[in-house]
Amino acid sequence: MDNINALQWRYATKKFDAEKKVNSEQIEILKKAFNLTPTSYGLQPLRLIIISNQELKNKLFEHSFKQIQVKTASHLLVICTENMVDSKFINNNFELQKEIRETTDEIIKPFREFLIKNFNDKSKTEIKTWAVNQAYLALGNLLTVCASEKIDACPMEGFDNKAYDKILNLGDKNISSSLVLPVGFRAKDDAFADFKKVRRPLSETIIEM
Repeated sequence: MDNINALQWRYATKKFDAEKKVNSEQIEILKKAFNLTPTSYGLQPLRLIIISNQELKNKLFEHSFKQIQVKTASHLLVICTENMVDSKFINNNFELQKEIRETTDEIIKPFREFLIKNFNDKSKTEIKTWAVNQAYLALGNLLTVCASEKIDACPMEGFDNKAYDKILNLGDKNISSSLVLPVGFRAKDDAFADFKKVRRPLSETIIEM
């Protein structure tokens, strides 16, 4: 029940206490949680940018429909997707598998060839959509871990990703911003913290067979 209580406690924080900061140990937990997120084929077409610089947060605030959480949060997490998921990217993943698991080329070869063909047959738009779907997996994982650690968060799709990419020089890293997650600690006067959760009853959302 601890997990359920944590999820009951969390909400999309509307106002952060700008004076309270997430500590380095908690940030390390979020880094590891992001990196442990399950992704399709285990390819991890994602990277995470963690922003604590206030000047940078203020700049991004202007391109986030002026949602105050962006500049009052302790840290701003930007979930990004790789712009290029090609044979080189896939081969690098398998080389990592070989290094860590000591798997032989003979075992890896069929799946490696399948993935390379599969992605070669996809359009850039299809690959982008696939990668963004993985970003949502990471977002859900981070939200759950934040709740467990009693870190407040507010998931956001509402931002100008082209402006973010330019300000953060993401083109140089060959990645694009997909989702934003301000994290920190709720302000005492955030009225939304006391709102009851509105969820459809389990009888309407769960189907048992």
